[in-house]
Amino acid sequence: MIEITEVPSPFCGIGTDDLTIRVDGVSLKVIENGCAVNTPAFEQAITDTSPRVNGQEVSLDVAITAAAALLKDTRLPVIGGCATDVNGMRGLLALADRAGAVVDNMNFTGARNNFLALQDSGWMNTTLAEVKNRCDVFLVVGTDLEAFAPRFFERYLWNQEAMFLDNTGARDIVYLGKSPTGSASTSPSGKQAQVLPCATEDLPEVIAVLRALVKGQLITAQTVCGIAVADLQVLADKFKAAKYSVVTWAAGALAYAQAELTVQQLSEMIKDLNNQNTRCSGLPLAGKEGDQTANQVCGWTTGYPARTRFSAGYPEYDPFLNDTNLLLANGEADALVWVQAFNSKSVPPETTLPTIVVARSGMVFTKEPEVFIPVGTPGIDHVGHAYRMDNVVAIRLKKLRDSGLPSTAEVLNAIEQAL
Repeated sequence: MIEITEVPSPFCGIGTDDLTIRVDGVSLKVIENGCAVNTPAFEQAITDTSPRVNGQEVSLDVAITAAAALLKDTRLPVIGGCATDVNGMRGLLALADRAGAVVDNMNFTGARNNFLALQDSGWMNTTLAEVKNRCDVFLVVGTDLEAFAPRFFERYLWNQEAMFLDNTGARDIVYLGKSPTGSASTSPSGKQAQVLPCATEDLPEVIAVLRALVKGQLITAQTVCGIAVADLQVLADKFKAAKYSVVTWAAGALAYAQAELTVQQLSEMIKDLNNQNTRCSGLPLAGKEGDQTANQVCGWTTGYPARTRFSAGYPEYDPFLNDTNLLLANGEADALVWVQAFNSKSVPPETTLPTIVVARSGMVFTKEPEVFIPVGTPGIDHVGHAYRMDNVVAIRLKKLRDSGLPSTAEVLNAIEQAL
């Protein structure tokens, strides 16, 4: 039994790197600095150690041979999930190139709201370090930040020391849309976050009015979607008076049609503020289950994010047509490979197609896949790298135990070589 300190997490997305974990054989126990996201992810027990082919336990070599045989004559296999570390994603892309597959990260439908806005008009975003050291006004749009990352406020807003702020507890926190579920947004001195509640589907209208007020345009209405325009004017004035304001949102939480226009509206408002006598930046929430890692590795390997197909012999990007669920539903795909090294509850979509699952131990299926290969989790069973939400830091993940499970990269590289 040993205790390992300063453990980084690939699960929360915000670069938490101060966990203390007790290792007893292959059992893990978070004893310091855990949270509702990290603790269960680290403490999950290993239940599967042997690969299965058609429900029967086999050796790793046999499972790899069976997986390669399933992919050998396919026309358009889909590799979904894409929840792994940097090396795992590199192996995944090599396999996709070899098999002529589509690569689709499971969180891409939400992330598409960001990518479409970025590709159309660009944005001005910041890093977690900048938030920690500079931010004095912080706006949360349409999401419960505390539920997304329970320790965000503790680590990046209520830190005791900041390079450019004398009193971090004086920061203004405003929620627009959803209300926080807990009290993490309340400062150590008791200052509570301001909440301007509205329905998620009303956010486009509310943000349009807020941007107009930031630009000094006249709004004659008294309320918008239940929010007093006077309250939005106060928020606009806070932005203008701030030294460094930050706007954060979770693209996946904007669950309505053409939500990319909302992201674009926020991004353009941020630009408007930077044209005035202040600084403002955006902070998209992401980085869970390898979504930032998948898009980063795809980006610097192919020039495109995920939702890229290799069937033509070169990468072709389409954020709509290369959707796993769409390809399965319309019969275009003829095999599914599901890669999920972080979350055993994130099972592949149900399909009658031949299915290969390369995933964390403990995954339970409604329909047993043709091939299941349990793999180690990056940051627990092997070292690796994963990008946090701001995309500027690749977290160096530690190996905490000897489970005997192979890494995703080892498995996918072996399948690719077998092809």
